Amino acid sequence: MSIDSTTDRAAWPEDAVEVGRIQGAWGIKGGIKVLPFSGQPEALLASSNWFLKAPEDKPRPAGSPALPAMLSVASARDQGELIVATVSEVTDRNVAESLRGARIFVSRSSFPAAAEGEYYWIDLIGLAVLNRAGEALGAVESLIDTGPHSVLRVLQATGTEPEPVERLIPFVAAYVDQVDLPGRRIVVDWALDWGLDD
Repeated sequence: MSIDSTTDRAAWPEDAVEVGRIQGAWGIKGGIKVLPFSGQPEALLASSNWFLKAPEDKPRPAGSPALPAMLSVASARDQGELIVATVSEVTDRNVAESLRGARIFVSRSSFPAAAEGEYYWIDLIGLAVLNRAGEALGAVESLIDTGPHSVLRVLQATGTEPEPVERLIPFVAAYVDQVDLPGRRIVVDWALDWGLDD
């Protein structure tokens, strides 16, 4: 069996965000298992189209069918730490298994709206971080999930140090005063020298 090649003509979204990776086949009728990159995989579950890229770290097995550019999601649901899904283009377990390792992207515009006071990580990365005095602390490079809360990993380039200064700021109300997405900035209660090595 082969994958429906009509999906190869799908236009890659300009706002594509990587949200998971195919782990292999699920069931005997071509279902797939997906490892989401977030503990709250609403974007995966809400998107009707998943765009695919081959894994960067491992070549696909010789003889594998061509990787489609897009999968049309017929159904998707949580199953523990994984998402299990059926897609229109795959009805055979062997073909589903051949997708193992494929990276899944969805359009940012297809994400469900976040609740008030909640934010998608992808929207925070790159935002400038300032303290209450207006001093620049750097920009959000990534976030770290600690379980109880997330931590902003903020990097600041300096003219005197070969490596940027790193600050780890808990993303909680005690330290975060304002998240201004349109203004591309976060205001925090954090001094310039907090958390830095002596």
